[in-house]
Amino acid sequence: MRHELALGDVTISFLTDAGGAAAPGAADTRPTVVFLHGLAGSGAEFVPTAEAIGPGYRSVLVDLRGHGHSTRHPADGSREAYVRDVIAVIEGLDAPAGVALVGQSMGAHTALLVAAARPDLVRMLVLLEGDVQASPPEAAERIGGYFASWPVPFTDVAAAGAFLGDTAIGHAWLADLEACDGGLRPRFEPAFLQTSIAALHAKARWDEWETLTVPTAAVFAPDGMFDEERKLAFLEARPATLRVDLGAGSHDAHLDATAEWAAVLGDLLSRMDSDGPVRWDWD
Repeated sequence: MRHELALGDVTISFLTDAGGAAAPGAADTRPTVVFLHGLAGSGAEFVPTAEAIGPGYRSVLVDLRGHGHSTRHPADGSREAYVRDVIAVIEGLDAPAGVALVGQSMGAHTALLVAAARPDLVRMLVLLEGDVQASPPEAAERIGGYFASWPVPFTDVAAAGAFLGDTAIGHAWLADLEACDGGLRPRFEPAFLQTSIAALHAKARWDEWETLTVPTAAVFAPDGMFDEERKLAFLEARPATLRVDLGAGSHDAHLDATAEWAAVLGDLLSRMDSDGPVRWDWD
């Protein structure tokens, strides 16, 4: 079920499962899991994960600003704007016990900042391929340039598929295209993506990470974005973090190692099923 939340000049769209009274503000006693996608993605990427963890959880799949069915090109691409959006979504979910907040890549970065700003809303934080280090401006320029290079509009699905490639992330991008004059286009503007990732890269977030009080697990994939040195720097800055290493998968492990990722997430989520504190003992 798709919902929309108007926040000033931006509308945030999100999906909920149909396993209970899932409309915002309606009573639903299931533990709530909120998913945040990465740059150029959408909440739909987490549909297989939500299906795998099952109807025992109320899954909420957010399209972040500038992505998916949310406002395509907002004026504000700052980290603070993304965080405000997610906080507003969570506040409207009637989840008094707090939510499990799950994010991948830029979604992990956003989730971390949400949990740091409003720990009262977040009972558990799960970061898939997340990090807090800064990067030079050239990195954002390269990313923006890549998305600007797409030959859009694609004339048809076949042309889009040939360009996007036979990979898990390519398939996800293909599935998320929308119709436009002349064919198909992605549900984002490259300029806004560059603005967003430049804001993420501009400032390291060690302070928020080191002082984070929410129980947190960091999940990494063997073919992910970060080398071991960078992973260790991240984890050593916050020793209370539970590290989980997947046996397979890329930076988009939720798409190309879905079964293992979902099994790990299900195990983590089971630790908040009771009303007591989250248990990080790993069997």
